[in-house]
Amino acid sequence: MTFAKLGTTALATVLAGALMVGAAAAETLRLSHNTGDTTTWQKGADKFAELLSDATGGDLTVRVFPNAQLAGGDQMRQAEMVGRGALDLVVTSAINVTPLVPEMAAFSLPYLYADYAQVDATTQGEPGAKLAEILKGKGIVVLAWGENGFREVTNNTRPVHGPDDMKGLNMRVAGPMYIDVMNALGANPQQMQWGETMTALQQGVVDGQENPIGAVIIPQQVYEVQKYLTTWHYSYDPIFIGISQKKWDSYDADTQAKLKTAAEEAMTYQREISREATATGIDFLREKGMEVYEPSAEELAAFKEATKPAFDEWAAKVGPELVQSFQTAIDGAK
Repeated sequence: MTFAKLGTTALATVLAGALMVGAAAAETLRLSHNTGDTTTWQKGADKFAELLSDATGGDLTVRVFPNAQLAGGDQMRQAEMVGRGALDLVVTSAINVTPLVPEMAAFSLPYLYADYAQVDATTQGEPGAKLAEILKGKGIVVLAWGENGFREVTNNTRPVHGPDDMKGLNMRVAGPMYIDVMNALGANPQQMQWGETMTALQQGVVDGQENPIGAVIIPQQVYEVQKYLTTWHYSYDPIFIGISQKKWDSYDADTQAKLKTAAEEAMTYQREISREATATGIDFLREKGMEVYEPSAEELAAFKEATKPAFDEWAAKVGPELVQSFQTAIDGAK
C-alpha cells in the first residue's frame, strides 16, 4: 500500500470514528404531559424541544408524548416516574403532583389569587423556589414554571350563579384538593383522567368539569360537549417542566444551563399564549354557543365563603409557614 493510500485510509477511519462519536453523543429525551396535542401545554413542550435542539446543536432532542401516554394515561404517575428516573421529562400541573407532594396544593387553594401579578409573584418568587426544593427531594428538578391558568366551571345541567347551583352536580375533578372543594359546594366530585373526561361528558357520566379557558377548554373543544360556563376563577393551577434528578446529574454545568434556559424561554412563551387565549376566549365560547356567566363581586364572595372549609383544611395540610410565604408574596404584588 502506498503512503498516499495509507493516508487516505487513515483519514477515512478518523472521520468515521468522529461521526460515530457524534452519533453516540446525540440523545433523545422523552417528555410526557397531561393534555392533548392542540393545547398550550403541547406548544410549550414543542417550543422547549426546539430551543434545546438549537442550543445543543442537535446533541439533545426531545420527543413529546401528549395525554400521559408514557404513564398509561395516568396523569398522577408521571411525576413519580420522573422522580425515579423512568421518564426523562414531564410537563404537568401542580394539582396533579399533590399525591406525591401535598405541598403543591398551595398554588391552587381556592380564591387565593386575584390576578396574574399575584400569580407571578409566587411562581417566579420565593414560594416557587420553596416548592422546587421540595420536588427536588422527590428526584425532580424544576426547570421552569408555566401556566394552566384560572380554572372555570362548565356543566350541561344549569347555569351556575352561586354555591347552591353546584349542589348535586356530578363533577369531574383532577386531584384530591378539588374533591374537597366540590364536597364543600355540595357537588359530587369524581376524580378522572383527562383522557377519559370528554367521553364521560359526552355520555353524561359526569355533568361538568373545571379547567382553564385558554389552556384546556378551547383547545380541547370542551365547548362542543358543555353548555354552561361560569368564570368563577376559583383556583389557579401552574404547570412546570421537570427533569429527572438522575438525568440532570448526568450533564455538565453547560448542558444544565442550556436545559434551564430553554425551559424558561419555552414556559414564558407558554404563559403568554395561554393568557392571550384566555383574554379572547369568552367571546369565542359565546360564538360557539356556550352560555357564559360572569359572577359579580358579591357572588364571587359567596363562592369564596362556601369553599373556605376546603381552604382551611388544605392550608393545614401544606403547612402554615408555606401558606404564609404565598400570602407574603401576594401582598407584595398588590
